Amino acid sequence: MAWLSNQTSGSDFVLLDLFHSTPVPWVLFTLTLLDFLVALYGNTIIIILIWADPLLHTPMYFLLSQLSLMDLLYICTFVPKMALVFLSGDHRISFIGCSFQMFLFTTLAGSEYLLLAVMAYDRYVAICQPLRYPILMRPKVCVLLVLVTWLGALLNSLIHVVYTLTLPYCASREIHHFFCEIPALLKVACADTSQYEKGIYFSAVIFFIPPISAILCSYGSILSTVLGMGSGQALRKTLATCSSHMTVVLLFYGAAIFKYLLPKSYHSPKQDEVVSVIYTIISPMLNPLIYSLRNKDVNQAFRKVFRI
Repeated sequence: MAWLSNQTSGSDFVLLDLFHSTPVPWVLFTLTLLDFLVALYGNTIIIILIWADPLLHTPMYFLLSQLSLMDLLYICTFVPKMALVFLSGDHRISFIGCSFQMFLFTTLAGSEYLLLAVMAYDRYVAICQPLRYPILMRPKVCVLLVLVTWLGALLNSLIHVVYTLTLPYCASREIHHFFCEIPALLKVACADTSQYEKGIYFSAVIFFIPPISAILCSYGSILSTVLGMGSGQALRKTLATCSSHMTVVLLFYGAAIFKYLLPKSYHSPKQDEVVSVIYTIISPMLNPLIYSLRNKDVNQAFRKVFRI
């Protein structure tokens, strides 16, 4: 790693080159670039469709537009810098750049955890309490729920990022990760961070367990309600409506739980890198595909808006 140390100057940090650590760097770089373009196009299109088509001006699609916005910001936080590191060979990232990347990641990840729970609640109200849906999910309530997800994640991010940036760091400042993430920075801190790591774990539990519990309760109630109807058609319709959201939940929460809640003995740094790729690069690309390919409303809106 001596060649990395030579690049470090002042308060700069040094990032890992994700691509050169593989046998086929250019193949992986090309796939990542294609992933980025698909995510950029897919999430932008969904936001435009929901804004342009009045038929999509419903709580469910309003929440979906927020998910697409988060994914759009999410992937733009990492891939451009990864590409710059790979193409230029300059692994440095400034203190401000690292702080900004860490702040965006922590805020967007926290927002998405909470938003997925809100989306599950929306489906619960729509299916289990359809008569009260216009009241329980009226526009003001939707906006308030979205504001809570953003502000809650923003506050959590500010607390952790500000504290992390006040720590003293070792001279090399070599981050063994492809982006600035709090656990990765703590490994190069020249201070005892064991107590603070417990605080991070507690924060992760708060952002994981209540939303997951809300999602499970929502879908448990939905399943109970639909099975009580005794209608196979109602069950198929419900599964078609909720399967997209459940797929996104399993993908995003599964990777995050593996990374943050499992004891370190259950995963290696290399496995952490792979899992990080799933929820920072792959998930933002898959989400618009998952929600659009099987969604008749989105497909009809696409043909109408773009006159295809």
